Amino acid sequence: MTEAPTRRRRAGGRRGHQDRSAGTVIDQMPWRIPLNPDPPVEPLTEEGVQAVHRGAMRILSEIGIEFLNPEARTYLAEAGCKVTGETVRMDEDFVMEMLARAPAEFTITPRNPDRRLPIGGKHIVFGNVSSPPNAWDMERGKRPGDFETYKEFLKLTQYFNCIHFAGGYAPEPVDVHASIRHLECLYEKLTLTDKVAHAYSLGKERVEDVMEMVRIAGGLSPEEFEATPRMYTNINSVSPLKHDFPMLEGAMILARARQGVIVTPFTLAGAMAPVTMSGAVTLSLAEGLAAIVLLQYISPGCPVGIGTFTSNVDMKSGAPAFGTPEYMRATQMTGQMARFYGLPLRASGVCAANVPDGQAMWETSNSLWSAVQSGTNMVYHAAGWLEGGLIASPEKFIMDCEVVQMIQRYFEPALWATETDDIAIDAIRDVGPGGHYFGVQHTQDRYQTAFYAPIVSDWRNFEAWEASGGIWTAERAHKTFKMIMAEFEPPAMDLAIKEDLRAFVDRRIAEGGAPTDF
Repeated sequence: MTEAPTRRRRAGGRRGHQDRSAGTVIDQMPWRIPLNPDPPVEPLTEEGVQAVHRGAMRILSEIGIEFLNPEARTYLAEAGCKVTGETVRMDEDFVMEMLARAPAEFTITPRNPDRRLPIGGKHIVFGNVSSPPNAWDMERGKRPGDFETYKEFLKLTQYFNCIHFAGGYAPEPVDVHASIRHLECLYEKLTLTDKVAHAYSLGKERVEDVMEMVRIAGGLSPEEFEATPRMYTNINSVSPLKHDFPMLEGAMILARARQGVIVTPFTLAGAMAPVTMSGAVTLSLAEGLAAIVLLQYISPGCPVGIGTFTSNVDMKSGAPAFGTPEYMRATQMTGQMARFYGLPLRASGVCAANVPDGQAMWETSNSLWSAVQSGTNMVYHAAGWLEGGLIASPEKFIMDCEVVQMIQRYFEPALWATETDDIAIDAIRDVGPGGHYFGVQHTQDRYQTAFYAPIVSDWRNFEAWEASGGIWTAERAHKTFKMIMAEFEPPAMDLAIKEDLRAFVDRRIAEGGAPTDF
């Protein structure tokens, strides 16, 4: 079920690209906002939902959450919460009253309104890998993130229609000073892409700079900017039981400006959360709900979502594990609870593998399908994630886009249509026993769009594959990456707007940018 025609066009809606050395074409599905037609998987019984809810409410009312931001504590004290030092306790009635203010759905509109994203309901949208400190590819190996590589990942984000929004920096460009990194990075994000953009919620200056840049890029007045969400952020709790100063400061500013805020605790069962998945999910919910309650008190009805990033650690090494059965169930459980609270849900496409190999793909595929099964609305890190979030890989990005496209194709109603022509009785009668369907008119009328067309999958037999060079999947993805980089075309932007955006960046750089101590 989708909101766009299922007709396929190539190369991001621009043109087909022929790789003559491999004899392949980059063939991708058109831009669309997928609708997930399937009922969600719900492992919790009604009693289980109530048990997790009661546990979260007990954490909030009896144990409390530390808010390291004095302004946040002042607001919550004003609301009647019990504040002791940095710890805030809030009762269930207050929590539920604030959650009732939160919209179940909202829409984010970037500088290109054709790329607007509905968040909530049956909608599911996918974003790029965000925030790894390192990059890896088959040509240059592993290295610290740099500005040129960051721009490469923005080009991939813009190029692939199955990627709907631009998340945090991929990778973190450490060759740009932290005080001005947000300025240079957002300039590139807003000019190399026209999709919904993320801002790091790291204090007042960064958030206000990014809001102004998004406003300029969209050619918007301040009133137009605040009339509807134009951007979003994601904040993480410091598990267990803590929210830090800069993330809360940025989130409160964005909430007042009516921009999107996703709250995602990072709870690893056995490390920062109880070893049981129900305990880890309960803790995660309590931390996430606490921040959402704060934002709804400050700015009733502001757009928010709850995120799940609950997984487990490898008890042999202590390393995070992703795409595990535990991760999948925790995502499904959190989906049930998000619906219970009436909140949009964010999940992720993640893995612990170090290179784009079989482990990388089965773990990421498990993660992505658990997002589908849980009724997730925003999927972070859907393409390009390696080493538990420490590496961004272009080969992995393209391989993941293959999976994301397959998921989006899986959603299309044509796959379960039952009209007379779909049942195909006449074709079955014409072919009869022992025949084949290649040449019949029913097939000829449909063969170009009947089945999914892959980006880098190779469906030939072994002998044909070997004869053409025996190129493994990651190698094919690398060739595709190089082709995209060579032929990428940035989306159009009015020259005067681009100059205004650059002038703002240059002025803020001259002023020193943002502080680096919190």
